[in-house]
Amino acid sequence: MAEEMQNYDSRVTDPASRKLETFSYLPELSEDEIRKQVQYIVDHGWQPAIEHTEPERASDDYWYMWKLPMFGEDDVDTILNEAKKCHEVNPNDHVKLIGYDPYQQSQGLAFVVYRGQMK
Repeated sequence: MAEEMQNYDSRVTDPASRKLETFSYLPELSEDEIRKQVQYIVDHGWQPAIEHTEPERASDDYWYMWKLPMFGEDDVDTILNEAKKCHEVNPNDHVKLIGYDPYQQSQGLAFVVYRGQMK
């Protein structure tokens, strides 16, 4: 007999309950695990970019872009430092790291690196 699926009690009316991207259903990533995800982006030749938004607007399609995408950037520390700078300037916002796949012309990977706090 299969185990019962877990229900994630998320509601549009409760922004604190919302999930953000696939990784938010898992335990919080450690710094080393985040670094490995950024390395994965670099290893696949994807273009890193950073976006941010207020927690109450996280389910909107549009997030603010932090600077331009980092075309051709392959230094993991540089990418992580930009995410950190975005978080420092926008401490109450969610900060998302994206890896754009230039061949498929889509997001190859996206996950929230820093979670903002509800006001």
